Amino acid sequence: MNSRITTYTLLVALLFSLLVLTQRVGGFRLPGNQQGYEPVQPIAYSHRLHAGELQIDCMYCHTGAETSRHAGIPPAATCMNCHRFVTATWGAVRAEGDIAKEEGRKPETIVSSEIAKVYAAMALDKTGQLRDPNAEPAPIAWTKVHNLPDFAYFDHRAHVNAGVVCQSCHGPVETMERVRQFEDLSMGWCVNCHRQSNASGVKGKAVNASIDCATCHY
Repeated sequence: MNSRITTYTLLVALLFSLLVLTQRVGGFRLPGNQQGYEPVQPIAYSHRLHAGELQIDCMYCHTGAETSRHAGIPPAATCMNCHRFVTATWGAVRAEGDIAKEEGRKPETIVSSEIAKVYAAMALDKTGQLRDPNAEPAPIAWTKVHNLPDFAYFDHRAHVNAGVVCQSCHGPVETMERVRQFEDLSMGWCVNCHRQSNASGVKGKAVNASIDCATCHY
């Protein structure tokens, strides 16, 4: 009887240990794997809103992706193409208009807290229309999300011009409120993508994506 109880106890302990071990192995990451990395940015820029709801093309902001190794972070001046006029959500602007109408006054310019940060970076006044003489422009200190090791060479233009869509590497960015690293971006993942592209093509076109080590490591 005692041996049977001991056996059952050991089996339960073994199953529990395997369960804990499986959970830990599932969350294991190799050194340098930043999959899921989602840093807080100095401005709460929503890709879900801009790339998703408003359907702004990636290349409108990341202009370097077609012509440069790096896609680049857009300057604040690019933001101002729209946000010189769009200063807050439509709901906030409409609410201010309704209140002003009830109070018999002219509506004030409503500026959201995040857009105000763009104005501050460009040393503009609170309306975003005039230069603030008491301020100096300063770059926005964005935190880089996708970090490859120095010994790996990646060129955006080769991929973009071959027809590879941004989501192939960056995941469904148009659904992300805050950008995160979607894939593990490991060497194995890249090589497998090249092999699959060579076998099936990219957007119906045949490609010759190299799997030679010297393509990315030199």
